[in-house]
Amino acid sequence: MALSNVVDKSTAPTRKKLGFDVWLAISVAIMGLLFIFLVYPLWGVLQNSVHSDGGFTLEHFTRFFTRSYYFGTIKNSLILSIAVTAFSLLLGIPFSYFYTYYRLKGARLLFIGAILSAMSAPFIGAYSWILLLGRNGVVTNVVETVLPIEMGSIYGFGGVLFVLSLKLFPLVSVYMNGAFRSVDASLIEASSLMGSTGLRRIRQVILRLTMPTILAASLLVFMRAFADFGTPLLIGEGFRTFTVEIYNQYLGETGQDHNFAAAISVIAVVVTAAIFLLQKWGTSKFKFTLKSNRVIEKKQPKGIGGVLIYIYCYALIAIAALPQFYIVYLSFRNSANVMFLPGYSFDNYRSAARRLLGRSVWNTLYLGGVSLLIIIVLSALIAYLVVRRGNFFNNTVDTLSMLPYIMPGAVIGIALVVAFNKPPLAITGTLTILTVALVIRRMPYTIRSATATLMHIPPSIEEAARSLGASKMKAFWRITAPMMSTGIVSGAILSFVSIVTEMSSAIILYNNKTITLTMSAYVAIVRGNYGLATAFSAILTVITAVILAVFLRVTREEDVRI
Repeated sequence: MALSNVVDKSTAPTRKKLGFDVWLAISVAIMGLLFIFLVYPLWGVLQNSVHSDGGFTLEHFTRFFTRSYYFGTIKNSLILSIAVTAFSLLLGIPFSYFYTYYRLKGARLLFIGAILSAMSAPFIGAYSWILLLGRNGVVTNVVETVLPIEMGSIYGFGGVLFVLSLKLFPLVSVYMNGAFRSVDASLIEASSLMGSTGLRRIRQVILRLTMPTILAASLLVFMRAFADFGTPLLIGEGFRTFTVEIYNQYLGETGQDHNFAAAISVIAVVVTAAIFLLQKWGTSKFKFTLKSNRVIEKKQPKGIGGVLIYIYCYALIAIAALPQFYIVYLSFRNSANVMFLPGYSFDNYRSAARRLLGRSVWNTLYLGGVSLLIIIVLSALIAYLVVRRGNFFNNTVDTLSMLPYIMPGAVIGIALVVAFNKPPLAITGTLTILTVALVIRRMPYTIRSATATLMHIPPSIEEAARSLGASKMKAFWRITAPMMSTGIVSGAILSFVSIVTEMSSAIILYNNKTITLTMSAYVAIVRGNYGLATAFSAILTVITAVILAVFLRVTREEDVRI
């Protein structure tokens, strides 16, 4: 009996060691999903890019780089993205500085306006600015009637730069709000004692201390501008970008070349990956953390300087948010195709109701809800694997899950069509493939937010639950996951807003049965039915605003991570 007890005790650790590891199984399962729905589709795009008439060829790449018509699209996208990033920083950093360090009246309203401007559907701003500043736009007609001047064109490079800069500068300001608040007041006082004041102190001290955040915001703005599809499509005219060229080659009405579209997609991934690595290298040069022991006290804006601060902040947000409010206003105007007529009515909404409004709203909310649920579960699990069980395998899972962060949506859309347009998994043209695309594209936001939150939760709390008899999964779902809820909700709400306004991948994947509000509005614009487009866009704007209101209500914070 005694010998039996000794044997049992001596073999107990062996049984535990050889027991089933639920987290290892989860790691393998998530890796499998990433390979099926991300790696395999991208491999298919790569194969198509070097395929022609049954054999291997580099013809498509040669064609792209030797013909200025095509090569110019990448150059245009790079130039545009760099310019948009620069202007967004020039607009966003001063706005955030004034917002953070000055006691502004109506500051909450400024914050909501900035977020709403940044998170609206990507093409709504372009469409609205056409109605305002186009060749027959309201502002254009008023200015040219009252003043003896000719308004410049909203179309082309300048127009795209204008629209994207106004849309994306709030992302910079939102990032910088938290960074500016992290600067310790004692550092500012020390710099003052050393003679560094005013603009010199901002440049030498504050901006250098917040440089990692500036680089992170720059990368986000660059990627958004580089991958944007709707804005250059609507107002680019002669200014061609690679995203529009991918669409034209894959679904163009004048001719389709799927292999060439795949080649452009591969080039786009390489370029964005290079920019991402460059940003990572730049960030590595500023390896430090900021933790404010004493927050800088906000100042009261006074005198002429204070007036200028108010004018700058409110005028900037008013201009940036103008497209959303103007679209809602126009949705109640009478219309006839591309013309808006005198008088107001609900005719545009009645027309929308007869033309897939119910289906569009349902698909939008259904895709958003299902995709968000999957994103929350996978993001929480991946964050735990990375933070608590970090190893090469789990870090690979994290890296693969972040790949879509640097990929244009059109590339993801084409990859999924290539992979899943035939058995055994023929899901092209269904809500399932759209769900997959949305999860892949928008999951990185929630993963990063959940990971950052988990890093601040001590493992001892979880270990205490295990010591009291809770299983690994019970300890995770009952203890750890609720403590991660703030980070998960923060990332998930913003992922949801991005999902319901998604266009660049949806335009490749949608059909009449899976159409969303974003695509319904876009189709109406293309067909010249502006009144119908305003109704779809207004409903989408209201949904976006409600989601953001929920986000602000739940998180009660302003350090958003997008």
